[in-house]
Amino acid sequence: MAEAAADAGEAPGAPADRGLKGLALLLVVVFINIAGFSLILPLLPFFGQSFGASPVAVTLLFSAYSFGSLFGEPYWGRLSDRIGRRRVLTVSITGAALSYLAFAFAPGFVAALLLRVVGGFFSGNLAVVQGYIADITPPEKRAQRIGLFGAAFNLGFVTGPAIGGLLARPEMGAIGFRPPILAAAGFAAAAAIGAFVLLRDTRPAARTGQRPPPLPRGEAWRFVAGQPVVGRMILIGFLAVWGFASMEAVFGLWTEARFGWSARQVGLAFIAIGLTGCFTQAILIGPLSRRFGEARMVLAGMVMLATAMILQPLIATPVASVALMSLLMFGHSLAFPNISALISRSTPGDRQGSVLGVHMSAGAFARIVGPPVVGGLFTAVAWDAPYYLCAGLILLAAVVAAQAVRLRDIELGRA
Repeated sequence: MAEAAADAGEAPGAPADRGLKGLALLLVVVFINIAGFSLILPLLPFFGQSFGASPVAVTLLFSAYSFGSLFGEPYWGRLSDRIGRRRVLTVSITGAALSYLAFAFAPGFVAALLLRVVGGFFSGNLAVVQGYIADITPPEKRAQRIGLFGAAFNLGFVTGPAIGGLLARPEMGAIGFRPPILAAAGFAAAAAIGAFVLLRDTRPAARTGQRPPPLPRGEAWRFVAGQPVVGRMILIGFLAVWGFASMEAVFGLWTEARFGWSARQVGLAFIAIGLTGCFTQAILIGPLSRRFGEARMVLAGMVMLATAMILQPLIATPVASVALMSLLMFGHSLAFPNISALISRSTPGDRQGSVLGVHMSAGAFARIVGPPVVGGLFTAVAWDAPYYLCAGLILLAAVVAAQAVRLRDIELGRA
């Protein structure tokens, strides 16, 4: 079977390549937004501790954000299919900026937790961004361009923690974390303005004023259930996000316990980690995906993730920890653009936001359940226990990825 017949995105009416200008503007907005988001990410464990929170409670700050995203991703993705990506990005990022502003002045841990839920809801717009890319990109180029989105994401991921580490004053308690959180609000506000001023709407409904009828509720989930490759990609994404998000949540606590690291040292470590992801997704992802295919790159990414998680507690030195977290990011950066690209290639144009919203929702759910589980293991079992649990989950994801490789080969007539 020809590849064109295997991909929903290559059916009549698939988007022509509209060039790199729109993508470049989108990537600027993504970079600014993610720099603000990641600015406070490595500081969260220490911010939570400033309120007297336990390790398990600290991980809830990560899960609360994902709980909001669980509802935000399908909502914003589905809405963007109807009214256009630009308006949804502008509104959602503005809401995120306001949530950061309120978070900076949270009077206690419970208020901070609730504000993280609100912030997660408004920040649950990654499906909208990926839908925008799908709208302006032909299917065969989506892995590469979603990789460029990942590179912008990771460049922001590099920039934000460095700024946050420099601005934070942990010795002042919760107030000492106010400057970096306010900086995050400023970054988000700039991204919202950028989305409104720089981006064009890409959905036909936004240009003609004729909105398509909304998809019936649950239709995106039924579509996923009927697509073997798409269903497996979403399952892999769920398992991999569980592992990756858990490592993000526990890394600060683990390095503090193992090496006595502070918020500043953790923030600097995230620079090396983010640079690895940026290089992988900007330079390597396109050529590798074209050479080996998206499904095989997902499988390779899962193997690297599992390897990094198994070795981290076995080679417990500061240099090795940063190197293995960078390997973790390398595997993540290989796998996730290709997961999104495969889902997009198998999804009709008028359902891109909705189906990608299901994918991002599954990831958000993983971010809800993963961090508290590893926080409990860290406290009640052993410092290293989270790494072994997550390695097991990723190995399961690798098995599913191997099945997806076989199914994809059948779709393309290679088996």
